[in-house]
Amino acid sequence: MRLRDLLQLQVHDLEVEVLTGIYSEETHLPQPLRISVTADIDMPERFDPDTPLGASKSYIDLKHAATTALPRDTHFTLIEAVAEHVCDTLFVSDARVRRVEVRIVKLAISEGGESIGITMVRHRG
Repeated sequence: MRLRDLLQLQVHDLEVEVLTGIYSEETHLPQPLRISVTADIDMPERFDPDTPLGASKSYIDLKHAATTALPRDTHFTLIEAVAEHVCDTLFVSDARVRRVEVRIVKLAISEGGESIGITMVRHRG
């Protein structure tokens, strides 16, 4: 069985204000999150010099899923729900997306510069 080739697109370290966690539920103020997204997509056999842009996926789509596609008026109790929303947005937007990895770091709880958060990996079913 031949393994399927995939193109991995990445957008890392986006800082986004999101209503999440217990604290923001009480204060109604968003918390700063650092979101990184990696999406594996099906790709053509080769990328030749004249391959059209449509053969790949725009990095802007990944940035959009982690920023402007997140509803500003929705409170996400868990950052896992934020990651789910990012994954869902990318799966719905393009049938070529096979796998999405979302890493979220909660910036507000860092005391010494450490990264505290989650990584979620979802595969298209």
